[in-house]
Amino acid sequence: MPGGRLSQQDRQQIATGLAEGLAYTEIAKRLARPTSTITREVTRNGGPNGYRADQAHRATERRARRRRASPSAPSPAEADAYGRDPEAVHGFEEQFTELLVQTGLPKMVARVLGCLYATDTGSRTAADLVQRLQVSPASISLAVRYLEEQELVRRERDPSNRREHYVIDDDVWFRAMLASAAANAVLAKGAHAGALTLGADTPAGARLADMGRFLDHVGRDLVTSAEHWRQFFAARPAPNQRPVLPDTGA
Repeated sequence: MPGGRLSQQDRQQIATGLAEGLAYTEIAKRLARPTSTITREVTRNGGPNGYRADQAHRATERRARRRRASPSAPSPAEADAYGRDPEAVHGFEEQFTELLVQTGLPKMVARVLGCLYATDTGSRTAADLVQRLQVSPASISLAVRYLEEQELVRRERDPSNRREHYVIDDDVWFRAMLASAAANAVLAKGAHAGALTLGADTPAGARLADMGRFLDHVGRDLVTSAEHWRQFFAARPAPNQRPVLPDTGA
């Protein structure tokens, strides 16, 4: 699958596909690109009815020039703390952001989460995020609100200056796993109810009963495993003395 930025020819094909009434998935197949790439491209450049290839290409070039004029590199204090290359750190943030987007997170939400993970403190203020990501305060606010709803970040206020910080901690993925297990439990309950309504001895009822049992078992295993590894990581020594993870056979 080709990588890199969309070319002007790519954008002409997107415009042609939209004119033909094709879905984003079909256009993505033509270009051998992820559907998310086509969705973002069209959404940020006028939508399916207003997309124009030449205008979209010029707008992208303008955004690229602005980014080059205002690079969002890490501060010297961050880069020098462990002797890391600022460009390598920034490159990791971008790669990690793309991985998070592929899991289904909105792009701005993924950028904020990636930025928090790439800092040693696991904490940044809204002003820090605005400066580093070169976006508006409103964009940061919306992304943080989404992350709070998913229990992936929390807010803390620094008593010395009363500035609000957005923080990730060691329990963030544990809480996310519990939320996932709770969602599975709701689906399992609905499936069991459906099996009773349709009749467990009917094909549809049996299918729903199997779904309910599957989600019940997976949910319990997920909670048990999450709790086990949470305790394991909580008991680990300092970073430079951490043990090798046990072989799980995977």
